[in-house]
Amino acid sequence: MGERDGMTRRQVIYLTRHGETVWNRDGRFQGRRDSPLTARGEEQARRMGEALTQHIHRSERDDWTIVASPLGRAQHTARIIAGILGLSAARIESEARLEESDIGAWTALDFAEIEACSPGALDGSTRHDWYFRAPDGETHAAMAERVAAFLAASASRERLILVAHGVTGRVLRGLYLGLASEAALQLEAPQDAMFRLGGGAVERIDCGGA
Repeated sequence: MGERDGMTRRQVIYLTRHGETVWNRDGRFQGRRDSPLTARGEEQARRMGEALTQHIHRSERDDWTIVASPLGRAQHTARIIAGILGLSAARIESEARLEESDIGAWTALDFAEIEACSPGALDGSTRHDWYFRAPDGETHAAMAERVAAFLAASASRERLILVAHGVTGRVLRGLYLGLASEAALQLEAPQDAMFRLGGGAVERIDCGGA
């Protein structure tokens, strides 16, 4: 993405994914619904906050804004991160354009249940693109449009910490780097690392195993 699409070279974004949830652990797909963070997920969020303290000096933390998906798992993660940075939870902004992809009737199902209710719908799909096969779900084009709109609207904000989701994070990084959709959807979506976006480049920052 970069300057040609409205972002400034001065802008720095730390992009995180919410910590592990009960449905992540159990292999169920959440989409726009929620399940709580596990103890491991809360520890992952703490480690992300601790990693951020190594990259953002204490004297500069009031200059940063945390923007999170309104879904509960992202909000919980954002509150943990804010606490470790010494920021008030009231400073967390809720942003619907960072929500996870909507998988419609497949929400809360696992792969076997999806195949049972939509026989053959996953044929020819990959582990990276099946999200957009749901008959009543969000399309990739619609998701990319809303994420791109968020990036454009945020271009003048120089210091952002984003708390989003697996697919959302892939799409966002893909737009930032100007990748084709197929390549973007193959990007990793870790819950024990985050990404620094700045100067047109993306850097992975490990936050320790949890």
